Amino acid sequence: MSWHKEAHEIDLRRDLSKQQGGEEAIAIHHAKGRLTIRERIDALTDQFEEHGEGAGFAEKGPDGSIQSFSPANYVVGFGDLGGRRVVVGGEDFTLKGGSPNGAGLRKSVYAEELAVQFRMPLVRMLEGGGGSVGGTGGPRPQTVGSPVYSEPRFKIIADALNVVPVVSGAMGPVAGFPAGRVVSSHFSVMVKRTSQVLVAGPAVVERALGVSMTKEQLGGWRVHTRSGIVDNVADSEQGAFDQIRQFLSYMPQNVWQLPAREHCTDDPNRTEESLISIVPKDGRIPFEMRDVIRAVADDGVFFETSPYYGLGQITGFARINGAVVGIIANDCRHFAGAMTAQGSQKARKQMELCDMFHIPIVNFLDEPGFMIGPDAEKEATIRYGMSAVSAAVQSTVPWATIAVHKSFGVASAAHFAPNNYKLAWPSYEMGALPVQGGVAVAFHKEIEAAADPEAKRLELEDKLIEGRSPFPMMESFAVHELIDPRQTRSRLCRWVDWIEPLLEELKGPVKWGYRP
Repeated sequence: MSWHKEAHEIDLRRDLSKQQGGEEAIAIHHAKGRLTIRERIDALTDQFEEHGEGAGFAEKGPDGSIQSFSPANYVVGFGDLGGRRVVVGGEDFTLKGGSPNGAGLRKSVYAEELAVQFRMPLVRMLEGGGGSVGGTGGPRPQTVGSPVYSEPRFKIIADALNVVPVVSGAMGPVAGFPAGRVVSSHFSVMVKRTSQVLVAGPAVVERALGVSMTKEQLGGWRVHTRSGIVDNVADSEQGAFDQIRQFLSYMPQNVWQLPAREHCTDDPNRTEESLISIVPKDGRIPFEMRDVIRAVADDGVFFETSPYYGLGQITGFARINGAVVGIIANDCRHFAGAMTAQGSQKARKQMELCDMFHIPIVNFLDEPGFMIGPDAEKEATIRYGMSAVSAAVQSTVPWATIAVHKSFGVASAAHFAPNNYKLAWPSYEMGALPVQGGVAVAFHKEIEAAADPEAKRLELEDKLIEGRSPFPMMESFAVHELIDPRQTRSRLCRWVDWIEPLLEELKGPVKWGYRP
């Protein structure tokens, strides 16, 4: 007697699970311009070791042979990503549109459990409709819930966010629970035109609210790159894979490790001549802060996150002399760089992400203050702004702040942490208010009484601007150094060497949990 029959059935179940929803379902999926989950995993990883290959439900005939087999519609396992091991998984849309069957649901939760257990990054490639009134399938009765004291299903999702990098790609329509997973990430990317992120789809929305919209109108990339639901957008699935790889290249394996410092071939003492004149003498003329960032970063490489959200702020990652740094900067081309409600949330998220994974922050400062006006008041700008201020002043990682242009009002406090290395350019000015607006308020009687009010206003503005030179800050040691802008890279390259030993002491979980 042997177990050949049972061994054969195990192999058969594994083979059947790789057939996914069948040839016809896969062809329909491809016709929509989308890869299957197994094709995505193959495209993203160099090698994949699947867990739960044979999971699923079999219907057997009278002789005990398998007549039909419905695989678990979630694929998960270990993947090799450029020499790093990660947990990778995602829904199989060719089976029930990705709405989880019993085994698929368990495997989706297992993905987070696996990442937490082995302390390695989690990559989700999501495409599914979440729960269904038709149930999960399989033999389990639909009316039976979890034991009353069982651990909440969502707890492991929150736990994973606090210990390992979590990345999600919206690769097709994503609704319900999978949409919750998209936002429960440190970085998310969606694919133009073929992906949407929705709390509920068009049919549910029309039935509940009487509003008829397409999936793209409800939750397409134009909506969610501006809502902040996703960080970035890609033109293709391959582009999304490239962004996932690039983001993870700046991350450690977990909070108990630090990001790898790479060998740098870019001269640490390189000077960029363009920086000496990039800030116009006329403060009303905008300039491109991204050019400043690229001029300072190794090889001019800057990986930007959320470029269409919170437009007055710029966030992302770069390397300085081989070391990973988080970037926060103002974009004076939008709202003069003012911190809006969205911009405040964007900046705070970046601060907390860098604290979570012990990544030092380089801040390029050009802050005119919190956004003002009726829309800003309706959006509770001061509340979200003070949240960003709180995140900055409680930050634990080293910061370097380069005061590039201006710093006014309470919002400027969101650009300085307790252990800040402060550099300033000659173009820097600071104060309680911008001179142009402040003069009109502080000297309104004097201006109104003048024979030529406009000339008087300009005279007062010029006089006050002259008094805002950064040289007194250098004289009083209010900044570490007042520097030639062309020296910015060399100063930061030395700084990353100084702080490297300090980062070792920060390893481990932070004091507070990371929340989306």
